[in-house]
Amino acid sequence: MRQLIVTEIITLDGVVDSPGGGDHPHAGWSFKDVEFDEAAYEIKGREQDEAGALLLGRRTYEEFAPVWPGMTEEFPGYNAMPRYVVSTTLTDTSPWEATVLGSLEEVRTLKEGDGDPIIVHGSATLAQGLAEAGLVDRYHLLVFPVVLGSGIRLFGDGAKQRLTLVESQSYGNGVTMAVYDVQH
Repeated sequence: MRQLIVTEIITLDGVVDSPGGGDHPHAGWSFKDVEFDEAAYEIKGREQDEAGALLLGRRTYEEFAPVWPGMTEEFPGYNAMPRYVVSTTLTDTSPWEATVLGSLEEVRTLKEGDGDPIIVHGSATLAQGLAEAGLVDRYHLLVFPVVLGSGIRLFGDGAKQRLTLVESQSYGNGVTMAVYDVQH
């Protein structure tokens, strides 16, 4: 069975909305409000090296698809590996070809196969659904010392999960990397 890993850039109050840009009033908070420290992003390179597939929700896919195919130096692994999008409305996955999965049951089937981990980037609504369905095995969180007070959150109301911290690191800019295994 494959491991399903949710990876997020997140604020202290759990907001994952628009860290690099987007519609949130404080969009770009991960770059605008915190000094850049390359060491804090080491886990992102490791994720790409270890992943066997990339899983996205429709909105995140639509944000990534026009940009990531041209980022051949930054994301060679993600551009080469199988990509999946969970959606009941998406039909066209060009220019960044992906397989559309119409339900969480199809994600469960993908996860039950053999292979390297499946990485879920962004896609908070999808991550919430995956957590509620008991499909998330691990979280990779880059916690930024920022409080936004509003926006899309990673963990929805009533989404109880028991987690075990398996790795952590703090950086000079106040960012903390935390890796949690989900206790099933």
